[in-house]
Amino acid sequence: MYRYDEFDHKLVNERVAQFRRQVQRRLDGEITEDQFKPLRLMNGLYLQLHAYMLRVNVPYGTLSSRQLHKFADIARKYDKGFGHFTTRQNIQYNWVQLEQAPDLLAELAEVEVTAIQSSGNCVRNITSDQFAGRARDELADPRIYCELLRQYSVLHPEFSYLPRKFKIAVTGSPHDRAAVAVHDIGLRMHRNEAGEIGFEVLIGGGLGRLPHIGHTIRDWIDPHHILSYVEAILRVYNMHGRRDNIHKARIKIIVNQMGLDKYRELVEAEFERIKSSPLKIPQAEIDRITAYFADPDYEDLADIDDQLGKLGAAESEFARWLANNIVPHKRSGYAMVNLSLKYPGRVPGDVNADTMDAIAELADKFSFGEIRISHRQNLALVDVRQSDLYELWSALVALELATPNIGKVTDMICCPGLDYCALANARSIPVAQDISRHFAQHGAAYDLGDMTINISGCMNACGHHHVGNIGILGVDKRGEEYFQLTLGGSSAEDASLGDRLGRALAQDEVPHAIQSIVDTYNALRVDSETFLQTYRRVGVEPFKAAVYGPDSKRVA
Repeated sequence: MYRYDEFDHKLVNERVAQFRRQVQRRLDGEITEDQFKPLRLMNGLYLQLHAYMLRVNVPYGTLSSRQLHKFADIARKYDKGFGHFTTRQNIQYNWVQLEQAPDLLAELAEVEVTAIQSSGNCVRNITSDQFAGRARDELADPRIYCELLRQYSVLHPEFSYLPRKFKIAVTGSPHDRAAVAVHDIGLRMHRNEAGEIGFEVLIGGGLGRLPHIGHTIRDWIDPHHILSYVEAILRVYNMHGRRDNIHKARIKIIVNQMGLDKYRELVEAEFERIKSSPLKIPQAEIDRITAYFADPDYEDLADIDDQLGKLGAAESEFARWLANNIVPHKRSGYAMVNLSLKYPGRVPGDVNADTMDAIAELADKFSFGEIRISHRQNLALVDVRQSDLYELWSALVALELATPNIGKVTDMICCPGLDYCALANARSIPVAQDISRHFAQHGAAYDLGDMTINISGCMNACGHHHVGNIGILGVDKRGEEYFQLTLGGSSAEDASLGDRLGRALAQDEVPHAIQSIVDTYNALRVDSETFLQTYRRVGVEPFKAAVYGPDSKRVA
């Protein structure tokens, strides 16, 4: 895990002191809210419906137990006892008092955590695969390049005030767990024809009001040139991006208006100009950063699948948890464990302070003190001995973190919605709770194939509804909250945007509509098809008829 050096510490402490002065000027009335807004946003502070919200960076989703303990302390001291893990592998606190924000940031700095550039028109938190460095299918650890990009982009003078926010995701695996195709820049590691590891570069992905799947601008680039190529993309965007219309300012709009070929031409010309500059990463620097991500002190162990199978045969819930929440590790005798934050009725992504402390203690006991955050708002312990799985499972059951639903219908992404957000049209949290309770009562949720549900409270799509197998969007309909469904989205390597199903539904109609979709899927699936495979084979009409009835074409 990366540890801050003396430059990081100096930068962060100076930023906290600077922000303390800015907050005091706001409290004293020396600057207006409009003048204060860009200053607070660059420090991760939003003004929500009821209070300020602070978004805290967790670079590439990797946390230490010490940091998670601090998150728990922050939740008790500055919030209402909980935090909310997000799709950008961050944590948010929703009840922050402005006068306390500098003290909160100072406490985060004690454990090498910041909120710098977690908001604003700049390069946001760099995200990655929650299993980075541990996955069996991984070509190389992408966190090395995430960290290089983080250091490069933090307070970059040229890119501190871009036309709009800018998001980068990196994956080192052929199976995309980082949703790279829906980012402004997505980096997908693979081998070229010569067998060399490099990155496919995608640009122009993104959700919101005008969703787009990213385009491949370059099939392969040498990792030593990744900073100069990213800089070339950003420079072209900074020069051509619109600042007169917030809805047309993202790179996805510029790429689609200009055309990919023209944008590529401009990027390649800029890249040729700067690729031999100091931005070319020396191997010594890659080696230096790589050393921070050295493997922990693993034991030489053998897999014990047979023993685990016997335990599962005696305890069906443990067997279900093994089947749904455990991921193979690159080392024999170890496993990666998903901690589901989607217990029936719970707010997806929310964790209270006591549970954070308990998870940190479990990480120390079972996983070398390390925790990961996934973009699907779950946590993971990535270095667990297989021989410890039963004991860990028992502890997670007591904490209500062992729901065996990873990738299933109740493992929902959900934004805070109208309960907190001033931009939202509808409350997304109660819908997620209704769906999870519905399937908990009616059973069979865990026996379905992989199926993702993503819920957003407005078109800004913080809940990634466009790329859910089932997407749910909150809309305002004559002053009342309604929910529009889409089907067929994906954020994986087969990324796609969902198709609108039909008219918007009232909140109490949504769980029954989801049940109808699930029943239709079960009736139409062939062998072990996933929901997405079945949907892509049969199309939208059978599901539309199931939800709206035989005259569904009239209500589309």
